[in-house]
Parts: sequence; structure tokens; C-alpha cells
Amino acid sequence: MNELDYLAEQFDAHRGHLRAVAYRMLGSVSEADDAVQESWLRLSRSETDEIENLAGWLTTVVARVCLDAMRARRSRPEESLGPHLPEPIVSPEAGVDPEHEALLADSVGLALMVVLEQLSPPERLSFVLHDMFSVPFEEIAPIVGRSPEAARQLASRARRRVRGTAPEPDPDLGRQREVVDAFLAAARDGDFQALLETLDPDVVLRVDRGALRPAAPGEVRGAPAVVERVRTFARLARFARPALVNGAAGFVVARDGRPLTVAGFTVTDGKIAEIDILAEPARLRDLDLTMLDD
Repeated sequence: MNELDYLAEQFDAHRGHLRAVAYRMLGSVSEADDAVQESWLRLSRSETDEIENLAGWLTTVVARVCLDAMRARRSRPEESLGPHLPEPIVSPEAGVDPEHEALLADSVGLALMVVLEQLSPPERLSFVLHDMFSVPFEEIAPIVGRSPEAARQLASRARRRVRGTAPEPDPDLGRQREVVDAFLAAARDGDFQALLETLDPDVVLRVDRGALRPAAPGEVRGAPAVVERVRTFARLARFARPALVNGAAGFVVARDGRPLTVAGFTVTDGKIAEIDILAEPARLRDLDLTMLDD
């Protein structure tokens, strides 16, 4: 085995970890894979004899790549006219694909990813690296160009946002499915009183249509307002197929083999606290939904 082959073997051993770091920072599997590939290119061009801790070195490199990507994203004119949702990871009801298990470890549901999307790039990086991957602030500081104490404050601000905004989902997936199925049944039947009973009074509904001009507000709050919005969905409810969306109960709506929406739910205390719907045609086309055809 030559030196490059050995290096590739060592890199592959860390690939799952690097994808998990990058997905939490970028909210996109495809962008995470690009960041991981860039970290490999940088490794292959480096003097590896000087690297004492390969895992730490790679984590730092992929974090820098992600930070650059997040800053570039912020500098572009906003194309979306409504909420921007992270790229969901869709799996069959039978369970999460092994390839995605590391991406979804530690209950990385859509509710958490939505909050991460609202953080500044330095806050997101500091929180993800420290709180999710136990990277010391002394190592985070040079990545964000701050002192260790300033990096600690970035993570602390992000932590308060996460704790104050992202609801904790019920851990029982079977119970989640019961509530989501009751929601779908009520929508199919046009039983809006039954629909109301599945919702938390302060439920939030977000619909990401991308650059399409929304016919209605992209985010609504409160059970009565959400029920009114679901009326427009009722005619499509019969095409909904159960799926796991970021490891939680959700569904995919497709007609004639064409995905129309992916809906993720956050069920808390037996009620739906958040509904996040991706309805942007271009992003839906990029999702791998072939596993749902089985």
C-alpha cells in the first residue's frame, strides 16, 4: 500500500464523523459531502508527517470549509421569499438508512436544524463543534477568529436560542406515528375539529417554497391558523406516504412518481408542536426518495 492509499484509508475511517459535522453546520447533505471532499483534497496536499491528531485536524479543516460556505451563503442576495428549511433526510418507515445514521445521531430533528439555520455562522460553528462534538473552545477560537472566551460566548448565545426555540420531540416513535396518522386521517376526511385536537395550541407551520412567490404566508402560528392552512392540503392528503423525516414521523406526498412535498413533524407531549414542509420543486428533485418505492 502506497502512502496515498494509506492516507485515503485513514480518511475513510473519519468520513462519517466529518459528514455529521458538516450536515449540522450546513443543513444540506449534498453541501456536506462537498465540504468533506474538499477536506480530503486539502489533506492529500498537506505534509501529513506534521499532523499529530488526524481526527482533530480533519474536523478543523471541514469546519473552516463549512464556515466559508455559510459566510458565502449569507453574502448572496436572498432568493427565498419565505422560510428556508434545511434539507430533510427521508427514510422508509422500517428505519433510517445506515448511511444516514451518523448524520441523525443525537436526535438531529428538523426542529433543531431549523433553529441552527437562524444562527450566525460563528454561533452555529461554535455550538455544533462544542455542544455536539465536544471540541474545546481553545480549538474553536482560531477557526472563528476569536478568543476562547469569545467562542464560549458564541456557543452560549446559540445554546439559549436552541433551548428556547427548538421543542423536544417525544422519544417514542410509535406514539409520534399515531399522532401524525391521526393528523393525516383528519385532513383526508376534512374533519377539522379532529385535526385541531392533534395540534399543540402554539403549533408552528413552516412551508419552504424556495424562490416561488408564496400564495400564502410561509409561516403561521397557532392551531386555528394552521387548521385553516391545512384545508388547502386536504385534497393532497390521500397521496401521502408515511416516512421518517430526520428520524421522526413524517410523510411524503407524491403523484405520478413526482414528489410534491416532504413534511416533517415535531410531536411533543402527544401533540404536534411543529410542521415543516419542503415544497420547493428543485430541492425536492434532488432528494433521494427511491427507498420509499419498496
